[in-house]
Amino acid sequence: MADAGSWLPTLKTDTPEAGYQLALKLSRMAVKLTQPSAEVRDELRTQYERDSGELIEIAHVVAVNFQTVAAANDYWRSARA
Repeated sequence: MADAGSWLPTLKTDTPEAGYQLALKLSRMAVKLTQPSAEVRDELRTQYERDSGELIEIAHVVAVNFQTVAAANDYWRSARA
């Protein structure tokens, strides 16, 4: 069970859109935890923000995280039942 202060208390979301927002957060947190220096992240951002290949790779990471969230939510099928 996650503690009350956890940034990730659950993978469950009410809607696919909320699930996508969670996938974005997972992706951002992975970067933040991997590179804790905000200054370094800001410097790196200027390198990838205009690189279409880098942006495509970022989209891929978000898509993989969205797959994880969608699977955890049984692809929101139970909400339709």
